[in-house]
Amino acid sequence: MANVIVQHNELKELVVKKLTKAGLSKEHASVVADVLVHADLRGVSSHGVLRTEHYVKRITEGGLNPNPKFSVIETGPCSAIFDGDDGMGHVITKEAMDYAIELADKKGIGMLTVVNSSHCGALSYFVEQAAQKNKIGIVMTHTDKIVVPFGGAEPFFGTNPIAFGFPAKKHRPIILDMATSNVAFGKILHAREEGKEIPADWGVDENGVPTTNPHKVAALLPFAGPKGYGLGMVVDIFSGILAGAAFGTHITKMYGEYNKMRKLGHFVCAIDPSVFTDVNSFLENIDRMIEEIHSVKPAKGFQQVMVPGEPEQLREEVRLKEGVPITETVYQYLVKE
Repeated sequence: MANVIVQHNELKELVVKKLTKAGLSKEHASVVADVLVHADLRGVSSHGVLRTEHYVKRITEGGLNPNPKFSVIETGPCSAIFDGDDGMGHVITKEAMDYAIELADKKGIGMLTVVNSSHCGALSYFVEQAAQKNKIGIVMTHTDKIVVPFGGAEPFFGTNPIAFGFPAKKHRPIILDMATSNVAFGKILHAREEGKEIPADWGVDENGVPTTNPHKVAALLPFAGPKGYGLGMVVDIFSGILAGAAFGTHITKMYGEYNKMRKLGHFVCAIDPSVFTDVNSFLENIDRMIEEIHSVKPAKGFQQVMVPGEPEQLREEVRLKEGVPITETVYQYLVKE
């Protein structure tokens, strides 16, 4: 299937138009569009503008609150609970990270659980938000069941991603953003959209058997077997049980049940390095680490060893200039009046 190349500013405008037409305020629609285009710029199309149609459907069917009233309860010197009032998860998580950064400015660490939220998109956006303020960012979120536990033939946990952002002095921040499944489910959707086969270690069919057909995927596999499974559980405890939200099989589905609020939880943290070490030496040592990793002899087939998030950052630089490729069907949906 052919891709359409769209400039990032135009892409953002198209998403804002769709979301405001569905009833979202321009301010909130702009944040959501920013997070979605951020993902597409980085080449993480699974979390990009292809999700717009889903959000519109959920807003129009009553499973998202287009006019939420956010509230925060501080529970300790550097901890708080952020209530998103069932709004757009992208806006909620951005505001929660802003709050965590403020707490970190005052107390050195800001740590929040987020309740009554919804799908928040690529976590890289929010940890980068912290890194831009010279803070270490940590974000976790859970999702509805789609990943089989190690040794299981049916799903229990979600893709349950976790992300870290580390600021540097002269280099771009180190950004690690990963699902605890082998891939995010959005990559399955993207493969369906493009009519491509998938690797056999991405997902299983309804019988728990690995498949290369994206249309037959009933559940995903955890990355690295028991390690990904264990980390997925940890993420659900932090963003689900610790937040007083649902966990595992009890989470409202993303696809289907469009009239139900999802009540997702997130865990958001910002750390000021200066509470542990000299901030300048920290930033300089992150730079040094990046440069020393770059100088590691590359294996056959590789030009250079990179740090986490770097391939996406390089792709973003290209796409900011040359435009963002999106599938024809997604483009047609966005431009349709």
